[in-house]
Amino acid sequence: MSGTVLVLGGRSEIGLAVAERLAGDHDKVVLAARPGADLTAAVAALGKATTVATADFDADDLAAHGPFLEKVAAEHGPLDVVVLAFGILGDQARAEEDAAHAAAIVHTDYVAQVGVLTHAANLLRAQGHGSLVVFSSVAGIRVRRANYVYGSAKAGLDGFASGLADALHSDNRGFAPGRGLRHPDPRKRGGSGVHLLLVRPGFVIGRMTEGMSPAPFSSTPDQVADATVAALRKGRGVVWVPGVLRPVFFAMRLLPRAVWRRMPR
Repeated sequence: MSGTVLVLGGRSEIGLAVAERLAGDHDKVVLAARPGADLTAAVAALGKATTVATADFDADDLAAHGPFLEKVAAEHGPLDVVVLAFGILGDQARAEEDAAHAAAIVHTDYVAQVGVLTHAANLLRAQGHGSLVVFSSVAGIRVRRANYVYGSAKAGLDGFASGLADALHSDNRGFAPGRGLRHPDPRKRGGSGVHLLLVRPGFVIGRMTEGMSPAPFSSTPDQVADATVAALRKGRGVVWVPGVLRPVFFAMRLLPRAVWRRMPR
């Protein structure tokens, strides 16, 4: 593998853990984070394995997404993997009273992701190769009353990413499952040449969930990153973290709504 890994959300614990695992196989890692974010430690850690650059990126500035990605590709490309690792959990109780806060959660966790994914997919299509990594959540598989604002955003993202993956697969050029992240001759692949990996983690113990009681089948950022990179290398389309959550949520879909609405976060 070669090319550049772009992490959108350069301070994300999961995003950085994914970058660490991909760094040695790529020419460069670009960490994109909000202006003023301190990335010193992350750059020092990743710099042991590859060249690291940083960039200012405001996910909520939709109009800037296209020019930003084009600039990164021009300065550091070609882009081999684009990791969407930004997002906010928000405050459910506040969101139920404050419409602006509810809208802000949905804007960052869904609208901004849709914008970036659309631009990134088109850029990688033009290259003829590359991978997108999208972090959904089991919170979006069946939305719970306890965190329905965040869960609804993840439900939308999960649906959009699934549809985009199908669109990329059915394009005229493409990615062949099981052949790794890239293949040297796009003519030998079906689809667009672009692969999308949808990651569905459960509760992740980390900075975003600090102070919250871990849910059953919780994982750490390192465990999510291990599963993500393994799935990426195998050319898989979807990965649940941990894997046991897939049958668990299949069963949870069957719970009566009267029971489901009392489920905790």
